[in-house]
Amino acid sequence: MGPPLLLACLLAPLCARGASPAQAGAAAPQAWQQHEAPRRVKRAWVIPPISVSENHKRIPHLLVQIKSDKQQPGGVIYSIKGPGVDEEPLGIFSIDKFSGKVFLNAMLDREENDRYRLRAFALDLGGVTLEDPTDLEIIVVDQNDNRPLFRQDVFTGRVVEGAEPGTCVMTVDATDADDPDTDNAALRYSILEQGAAGMFSINATTGEICTARPGLDRETMGVYNLTVQAADMSGDGLTTTAMAIIHLEDINDNPPEFTKEEFSMEVEEQAAGVDVGKVFVHDKDLAGSPSWLAKYTILEGDPEGAFAIRTDPHTNDGVLSVVKPLDHELRDRFELTVSVQNEQPLEASAPGSPRALATVRVRVRDVNEAPVFRENPRRISVLEGTPPGTPITTYTASDPDTHQIQTLSYALLYDPADWLQLDPHSGTVRTKRELLHPSAFLQGGWYIALLLARDDAEPPLSATGTLSIEILEVNDHAPQLQPPAGVLCGRPGRGGTLLLGATDDDRPPHGAPFQFQLSPQHPQLARNWSIARFNVTHAVLAVLAELPEGLYSLPLLLRDSGTPPREQQQLLNVSVCQCGRDGSCLDGALAAATAGAGVTLGALLIVLGSAILLLVLVALGAARVRSHRRALRKGLLQRSGDDMRDNILNYDEQGGGEEDQDAYDINQLRHPELFTPRAKAPLRRDAPLSSGTPMAPRKLPSSPSDIEDFINEGLEAADSDPSVPPYDTALIYDYEGSGSVASPLSSIVSSLTDEDQDYDYLSEWGPRFRRLADLYGH
Repeated sequence: MGPPLLLACLLAPLCARGASPAQAGAAAPQAWQQHEAPRRVKRAWVIPPISVSENHKRIPHLLVQIKSDKQQPGGVIYSIKGPGVDEEPLGIFSIDKFSGKVFLNAMLDREENDRYRLRAFALDLGGVTLEDPTDLEIIVVDQNDNRPLFRQDVFTGRVVEGAEPGTCVMTVDATDADDPDTDNAALRYSILEQGAAGMFSINATTGEICTARPGLDRETMGVYNLTVQAADMSGDGLTTTAMAIIHLEDINDNPPEFTKEEFSMEVEEQAAGVDVGKVFVHDKDLAGSPSWLAKYTILEGDPEGAFAIRTDPHTNDGVLSVVKPLDHELRDRFELTVSVQNEQPLEASAPGSPRALATVRVRVRDVNEAPVFRENPRRISVLEGTPPGTPITTYTASDPDTHQIQTLSYALLYDPADWLQLDPHSGTVRTKRELLHPSAFLQGGWYIALLLARDDAEPPLSATGTLSIEILEVNDHAPQLQPPAGVLCGRPGRGGTLLLGATDDDRPPHGAPFQFQLSPQHPQLARNWSIARFNVTHAVLAVLAELPEGLYSLPLLLRDSGTPPREQQQLLNVSVCQCGRDGSCLDGALAAATAGAGVTLGALLIVLGSAILLLVLVALGAARVRSHRRALRKGLLQRSGDDMRDNILNYDEQGGGEEDQDAYDINQLRHPELFTPRAKAPLRRDAPLSSGTPMAPRKLPSSPSDIEDFINEGLEAADSDPSVPPYDTALIYDYEGSGSVASPLSSIVSSLTDEDQDYDYLSEWGPRFRRLADLYGH
């Protein structure tokens, strides 16, 4: 509709009402001021939708002219708002505010916005609204400006070879951005190129690709590349293309075939677990698939099962191997019949193959074989005590190489006790020394030796045989009574029993059970004593009549169960004690009874207790002596000061030898105050006084010839002093107590040298020691 027609439409209502535009403008203020009832939008102010084609190139383009029927002489100002004006996208539409003409200022794209809804306003020159806002809708008309687009550039599908016609493989699909309600987006599909065979077709509407003909064979062509096209306008418009790749999946329609009918191989005898050779096959099916993987079977020629055949998973070849040692002397060649088939069953439509069988010839090469001990280990039995030089067995090996003349020799490889000697030619084993039992070289009564057999081939081979010798037990020991003494109450029925036991150095069956009985040579013992069996190794001795206290020696006869049995008569020392109320021995009676009963357990405990007590007393005495010596040495240093060098002190008295047998109580060294005699004892001139008052030092000799008299005088005073220990008493010079933290002197000597010592402290001891400090300190 052109602008003149639109303007006529806008002014028609006013003419119909008989009002001029001026009258309408004059009546506008009066109508603006009436608010009693809702106002009706007048027909002239309603604007129908406006259609405009996308991609319109004549810019600017007049779309419509709007006009208010309340136009006043003073004029009306028009405006529009909405998307494309003051909202994104900006600047597409504009309006002449005085004339009301709406213009298109940019090309439109329906695929971005297919319609625009604007609001139109009419104001007077003072900005007062003349009309209610009205809607202005602009519809963008579609053009075929978009090609179809496939959803992907390459479509991939799979179908098994030999598929029937009409088997659908895949669907290709495309999209078109144009209006789907128009032909601009109506798509049609077609196959442009697929090769000369024409094996596939496509549904023009849905894009589904299906097989068109029979005869799909993967071995002939495994992949089909199709070029497909999509066109809009129902196939007459814009077009686009894509690739459709169809892979044929393999089926087992080709059997495996041997590359030749006969294969020849060679292997050494006695070889096991080694590969002999390969047989080769060819299969047209897909490599690596179950339809291609071959499976081999040995049908004939191997009754012992000496061979095995497996499939190499990489090459599909058959690998023949030896699983059992072959013997050239028994059989030097084999002729095997081998078949091949696939892991997956062959399709029923597949043809059979005449080359599914092959012959494999294997030759066995002769090699030198090691000797063999047919009986290994050899077990024999020998009586213990067998004299030296006695033959016990002949242990020989055989040579499997019957086609070669060879000689075997023998040697002892392992004879830990050196009991055996071996003939190197005949293999006869003799005793070299008496076989003893028990022995540290026996394991459960068996002696193990190893023999070596060697041939004389080049290079020589050998074999090892195990000789297990059982040392048979001989009953050469009688049982021994354990213990040989005991204590019991002398009243029958009230503790008057004693448990007896026995041991035997022989092994079963020459040991227990033991028989205990009173000596048949002394029948009178049966009046007062009886023996009853307790178990296989023990018996119970009981008192039959009340016996006085004392020591009784009972001769007993002990017998084992060997063949022949061994027996021995032994004495049992029984101490009869005074019975208590509960049937046990009284304490005093037990001590008196055990006094002469030999070394029993109680006596042994007493001896051990006494020894421990003695050691404790010696330790206490040593502690006292050390304490006394330390106090004595401290007193000497404090009394004599620097003049102590003028006195002869006996610091190393070791006693007067073994002739002095007088014992010395070491407790005097630990607690001298407890042993100080009441009478005043002679004092040594080199020892401190009990009163603590030091004696004046003796006068030094005036000449060197008087030194001997000076020394003898000091020794005589020391020997005549009764308060000092005798010469043969062990003197403890430095007792530091139990668990002293001080290190022993040996550790000082071992850890220090002269360079490590500091002798400066000697200069504080006087002129003489100062000289020593000068000599050793520098």
